[in-house]
Amino acid sequence: MKSWMLLIPVLLPIIGGGGMYFFPIKEDGLRKIYVMGLTLLNSVIVFFMLFQGVEGSFSMFSMAHGLELKFHIDGLSRVFGGILAFLWPFATLYAFEYMKHEGRNHLFFCFYTITYGVCVGIAFSANLITLYMFYELMTLSTLTLVIHKLDQPSILATVKYMVYSIAGAAFAFIGFMFILHYGTTTDFVYGGVLDMDKVNGCENLLLFIFVLTVLGFGVKAAIFPFHGWLPTASVAPTPVTALLHAVAVVKAGAFAILRVMYFSFGTDFLYGTWAQNIIMGFAIVTILFASSRAVKEIHFKRRLAYSTISNLSYIIFSASLMTPFGLKGSLAHMVTHAVMKITLFFCAGAVMHQTGKEYIYELKGIGRSMPFVMGCFTLGSAAVMGVPMLCGFISKWAIATAAVRVGTPLAFAGMATILFSAFLTAVYLFSIVVKAFFRTEKIVEPVKNEDPNLYMKLPIAVLSCMMILIGVWSGPLMKLLETIAYGKL
Repeated sequence: MKSWMLLIPVLLPIIGGGGMYFFPIKEDGLRKIYVMGLTLLNSVIVFFMLFQGVEGSFSMFSMAHGLELKFHIDGLSRVFGGILAFLWPFATLYAFEYMKHEGRNHLFFCFYTITYGVCVGIAFSANLITLYMFYELMTLSTLTLVIHKLDQPSILATVKYMVYSIAGAAFAFIGFMFILHYGTTTDFVYGGVLDMDKVNGCENLLLFIFVLTVLGFGVKAAIFPFHGWLPTASVAPTPVTALLHAVAVVKAGAFAILRVMYFSFGTDFLYGTWAQNIIMGFAIVTILFASSRAVKEIHFKRRLAYSTISNLSYIIFSASLMTPFGLKGSLAHMVTHAVMKITLFFCAGAVMHQTGKEYIYELKGIGRSMPFVMGCFTLGSAAVMGVPMLCGFISKWAIATAAVRVGTPLAFAGMATILFSAFLTAVYLFSIVVKAFFRTEKIVEPVKNEDPNLYMKLPIAVLSCMMILIGVWSGPLMKLLETIAYGKL
């Protein structure tokens, strides 16, 4: 397959989605066919490229100082690209029903589709400047989704998201400039690209810049104390929050951190330094803070948002171990968390869509009227907690194993924090399940089934099956991730 074809899954959704802005499809049925056809076609192309492989890299154009907008596919691209290609069609199908009465749907699906192409651009980026440019484009495309309702909470959430994102981008750009000066290239090379002759004598400066860069990209990954935008963004429609919290934005932040850590600065330079300990410390604090905060949160989607913040730092903690096993655990949780959390958000959105209930204290007995949705929510809760035979156990076990192999006090502290976080996860998720199935208000009339239609049910059902499938048959996935973690793919 020719390298120029890497542009197709990037530009197809951007051009196709942008076309809806200039030529709105007003008939709802035609718009659904167009959007789903475009999304499915792009996912098929992405999967074909991931499995078939693409020869070399493709440079779209060159800029000053030898900088290139450049694309390629490596192991990390396969993981993030595969997550996007698998989950995006389900998110789109779910959005058809959820957005039915929201209004301005042609604008929503315009930017929803554009964001797909932008995220593929992040996944297929061959160097730091390409990653950075598409990372910023993602901020712009998702701003329009967060503000979609145009009410006061949505406007405030959008402003907060924009301020956090711009500030984080500024720190990340500093890292790019230092890699440009102290690196042999800005391309992503497993093991890092630093020119040690230039670095000699400036080690502490480069370590400081590394910390700034990780924290800059870490804004999207919701590292404490830069997490505030994520719970606030829960005011957006559920297809958007699922996109933000499970698939695109937060995973792009984690993906960028992995790129910087393993493919730009390099773990040989970072391992055993104070910079490694600082990043590990940030991850541990974030896990503990977010899990504790989720227990207190009474809003349904915001509780899930704090759960996302905690689980994202599982990924960062495992990556900060800076070993192949740490990278393997990090990638494993990136995959499993995407499946688990988008399922939980779909269930929460279905409850809000069908009943209008947003707060946890309103959910007493909801399992009687929505048995399918709350049954899948229970399964997803067990998976996030790390119950064996479900996908969350696989990734958490990989992270714990990597921490034990490293054996440092901070690594053991992180493992202990993850175990405590699993207990808190049981508290803040299963308290919802208990309210839904075992605590009911006085019933004065027969219970009416309020489970949603097939547009919402099908994505929830398929993803629930995926949680079980990965949990009981994880061998091929973990073997692939181990190959990627050792830089062999």
